Amino acid sequence: MTKKIVVITGANSGLGLETAKYFISTGNIVVMAVRDVIKGETAKQKLLQLFPKGNMDVLYLDLTKLSSVHAFVGEFKQKYNNLDLLINNAGVMIPPFTKTEDGFELQFGANHLGHFALTGLLLPLLEKSTAPRVVTLSSIAHRNGIINFDNLDGSNGYKAMKFYSQSKLANLLFAKELDDRLKRNNFKTISLAAHPGISSTNLFKLGKEKNPWYIKPLMNLFAQSAEKGALPTIMAATDTKLAGGEYIGPDGKGNRKGNPAIEVPNKNVYQKETMERLWEISEQLTSVRYDFSLNKPLSS
Repeated sequence: MTKKIVVITGANSGLGLETAKYFISTGNIVVMAVRDVIKGETAKQKLLQLFPKGNMDVLYLDLTKLSSVHAFVGEFKQKYNNLDLLINNAGVMIPPFTKTEDGFELQFGANHLGHFALTGLLLPLLEKSTAPRVVTLSSIAHRNGIINFDNLDGSNGYKAMKFYSQSKLANLLFAKELDDRLKRNNFKTISLAAHPGISSTNLFKLGKEKNPWYIKPLMNLFAQSAEKGALPTIMAATDTKLAGGEYIGPDGKGNRKGNPAIEVPNKNVYQKETMERLWEISEQLTSVRYDFSLNKPLSS
């Protein structure tokens, strides 16, 4: 890939920054979609030190606010006519119980619903490209996830890790359902999912400014670097042998570490009834409706 337009959410740190570094190094235009523009600009300057000719743009995007998602897409459309690659990377992990301004539980709202809306609104621009892709980041935590449709907002009880797992399962189901719908309606865009295994990133601050003293040695024992953790995302985004619908993760024990490879989720993960219900509820909650009927990607 060269001279492609790439949007990466949460591109100012961790996996997003490592992913941005790769696409900048290979001559692409990277739009860093970030919640903190100052941190985004700082990250951009660091990347320009590595790649003086790098082409980067920092745009504000807060996935916890649907108004921000719409505003980001509007700003993007003013600057760009098409989009080659969307990487839904940003995420929050195990925060205290919080609701977004739209009334969503924070993790489900930011990790899933924000990206669901963003993808739908950008899909028309993706279809204008030659070989467009959407890559959505899930997690091995999806294995413990259940979509509890009766308590999506956490009002009937909240456990941080349980809701994180639910949001990451939602990411995986969304990526697969999106690809199924794209294929059924003869879209050029394909959708894939990826996960970093266990990577040492700022997600592991456990909601605090500093980790407890014992976290770092544990991370060194079980985790891989953010640079290595970004490789499944990069493979999902660039490997021309992939047809869409695949899930890419590390190939080591428990898929916690290793080199990127196609991973097959447990056979009970892709439950069509759950996937379709999640899609319908996501459209209702975000008021972003994908319209595939006439190959027009969106009506909202």
